[in-house]
Amino acid sequence: MAEQHVGTEPTEELPRTVVPYLAVAGGGEALDFYARAFGAREVMRMDEGGLIAHAEFTIGGARFFLSDEWPSLNVRSPATLGGFSVSLAIEVADADALVERLAEHGATIERPVEAGPVEGTRAGWVVDPYGHRWHISSRGDA
Repeated sequence: MAEQHVGTEPTEELPRTVVPYLAVAGGGEALDFYARAFGAREVMRMDEGGLIAHAEFTIGGARFFLSDEWPSLNVRSPATLGGFSVSLAIEVADADALVERLAEHGATIERPVEAGPVEGTRAGWVVDPYGHRWHISSRGDA
């Protein structure tokens, strides 16, 4: 299947990339979790009064930002809000193995890995200990 592009190509006025910015309660512990469970690599961290004001990390080639909750700025985690407004999707070589690893590190399996709608695909859903929801998938040709 050919890759489809919707819209226009990036220009100086249009975004070249989108970086998820995660809000969590317990920023330092969350960064440790992402390192242990996903193999994340921390790029930088700015502390303010014992909280993470801003941190950057990578998972594979994907870049993420993270901060502790800042109620004065209306920044709250999904755990505090009691739901999800965004889910993060990751494609890996072995969805079963990553979901098992995530569960071993404290993630909750929301939907176990099972065969996907496209032949050779497998996918499952987990919620990390900080309230973020992740769709983990793999393709037979990955």
